[in-house]
Amino acid sequence: MQFGRLITAMITPFTRDREIDWEKLEGIIEHLIAHESDAIVVSGTTAESPNLSHEEKLKLFQFTLEKVNGRIKVIAGTGSNSTEQTLQLTKEAEALGVDGAMLVAPYYNKPSQEGLYQHFKTVAEAVDLPIMLYNVPGRTSVNMTAETMARLAELPNVVAIKEASGNLTQIANLISMVSEDVAVYSGDDALTLPVLSVGGAGVVSVASHILGKELKAIINHYLEGNVKQAAELFRKYLPVFEGLFFTTSPVPLKYVLSQKGLCEPTVRLPLVELNEQEVAKAQSWIELIP
Repeated sequence: MQFGRLITAMITPFTRDREIDWEKLEGIIEHLIAHESDAIVVSGTTAESPNLSHEEKLKLFQFTLEKVNGRIKVIAGTGSNSTEQTLQLTKEAEALGVDGAMLVAPYYNKPSQEGLYQHFKTVAEAVDLPIMLYNVPGRTSVNMTAETMARLAELPNVVAIKEASGNLTQIANLISMVSEDVAVYSGDDALTLPVLSVGGAGVVSVASHILGKELKAIINHYLEGNVKQAAELFRKYLPVFEGLFFTTSPVPLKYVLSQKGLCEPTVRLPLVELNEQEVAKAQSWIELIP
């Protein structure tokens, strides 16, 4: 397992002028390391990747690599809806020295299963980087089947899969179909424990920005056979896991982090910050955060 158990899909903090806030980013990186993330995904969906330019993504990769300085793994989110653009950015990220690349299924195009296979195969075969596939039909409008993901997992450098379909049956079937050296991660915090229970490796998390140690404790309790303690912790924080997605992510997360002084609540259009009614609605689960 190359990337560990707890992987954080890191936000991109912005100033009030919607520019990348490099000072806050350094603070968030240190915060995530201190709160037991084993790896960081840079420029994934939580980072508002569709609203980042190619040049900004490269700067984010370089900056994160420099600040992490080998302490944890750095995974570059290089996927897009264009195979050619994905290929170019993945090659450039590899040249910078990232530890792996996460490739999201192409969004908007709605490719067939064969189209998905050829897209990922083209990119994976062009680099030596360890690859994490990312299936998130709620964002991309196309679901990669377990059969397609298992077929891709036969490629030598496809070492991990972030599965965010929300379909536990599909996830369990996928785990049965891939070799033991391919790590299947929950792509949903709210399914962390169920995915572990069917043989998953861990979670690619949003909530780990604010519940990193708690999530690591859930994972460790389960792996050590303390299922009751894992379940109790999981149920305690389940309202937070779900609350972070009560409107479009990462909007709620950035609000919570802003209350802790870690970043501004700023997002880039077409996303907008929480309004007063949404802030009031969120208080019930925000109160659960230590």
